[in-house]
Amino acid sequence: MWDIKGKALEKPIYELLGGKAREKVQMYASSMRRDLTPLEEAKRAVSLVEEGYKGYKLHSALPGAIDDPSDQTIETVREVRAAIGPDIEILVDVNGAFSAHHAIEIGKALEDLGVFHFEEPRPHYDLDGLATVADALDIPIASGEMIYTQWQFKDLILRGRVDILQPDIVKVPGFTEFQRIAALASAFGKPITVHNIQPTLSAVAHLHVCAAYPIIPYSQEYNIEPISIRDEWPILKTPLHVKDSYLEVPSGPGLGVELDEDVIKRLSNA
Repeated sequence: MWDIKGKALEKPIYELLGGKAREKVQMYASSMRRDLTPLEEAKRAVSLVEEGYKGYKLHSALPGAIDDPSDQTIETVREVRAAIGPDIEILVDVNGAFSAHHAIEIGKALEDLGVFHFEEPRPHYDLDGLATVADALDIPIASGEMIYTQWQFKDLILRGRVDILQPDIVKVPGFTEFQRIAALASAFGKPITVHNIQPTLSAVAHLHVCAAYPIIPYSQEYNIEPISIRDEWPILKTPLHVKDSYLEVPSGPGLGVELDEDVIKRLSNA
């Protein structure tokens, strides 16, 4: 609906949200692999830094296997930090794979390694567990990719006591609810860093909110894994292109991008 409204008014969505606070949005490289050795992850991080990224997220631990003894989170972060140096941000996402007491142990080690944020040390629904971890650590705790309403985000702030909110505009869903969540974040002084693993239309939508809201100050997630509708069969007529870690905010009406109908037809008939 926001895309339709923007096109009807001949305005980009960021204008409908109040105007553009920035011309482009910095991205960090989000590595989704969990099958890499610490050394392999470090080599991958170096290659992305050489492309211009200033931040690197690694996904570690094994979701659903609480405190798995084979976990190599610290070993991996240590290798990555040694490889990329002290000036590149490292973010760590464990998708709720630790008990509260073990998450605190891991978090303290991550603090020593200069990690920017510690994502989902406990699942989003364990608000008491999140609060226990957040209260024990100095490293910012991030959460919110799996919740959908302003009311859930209010609980995440007041009961979970997390430091960084991570709404996903596809899941919340849409710009209207995102506006409410952004207002809530602003009222409680909680920065947002969006959750986004789909680097096509979802990324475009997130670019508009990132451009419009100063409450989204940090670099944002960009999925570096192979994705067919971006890499092999790009569904956008003008695909997004990360340059020196930045994406330009589309300035056309609505979302500001056009779908390649020929590609979509070919994909639908495949």
